[in-house]
Amino acid sequence: MSVHVHVCTVIEATLSVTWSAIERVETHVDWMADAEAIRFTSDTHQGVGTEFECVTRIGPARLVDTMSITEWRPEEAMGVSHRGVVKGAGRFVLAGVDSTHTRFCWDEHLDLPWWMGGAIAERAALPVLTRLWRGNLARLKLLVEKHA
Repeated sequence: MSVHVHVCTVIEATLSVTWSAIERVETHVDWMADAEAIRFTSDTHQGVGTEFECVTRIGPARLVDTMSITEWRPEEAMGVSHRGVVKGAGRFVLAGVDSTHTRFCWDEHLDLPWWMGGAIAERAALPVLTRLWRGNLARLKLLVEKHA
């Protein structure tokens, strides 16, 4: 029971400015509508090995997503693993379009537990998550461009 979501946007800001907007993981709640709170469970708050819990709400569903950072390449990529009820991996990839624009892509591969509805839930989850994360990227774009 797997869902793959891929969304991208172009942000009118340099790679450096865009990275600075996402490198503080605790600020992701400022632009991710589904993220209510982030609590670090490791001493580190940045870089590979950082662990945290993200209180996530999508519609009436609420869960605590246990995550760890698996990839950390400043101005290039940030990857996470999901180790809670929902398992999988996510990745942000940044690439310079030109000297003043950054292409920001978000990939998620999520495995939903059987009790969340199986194949029916997968088919329903894809358009819902795609719409939600496109909105998240639109909010990130506004946030970054406002401070660029």
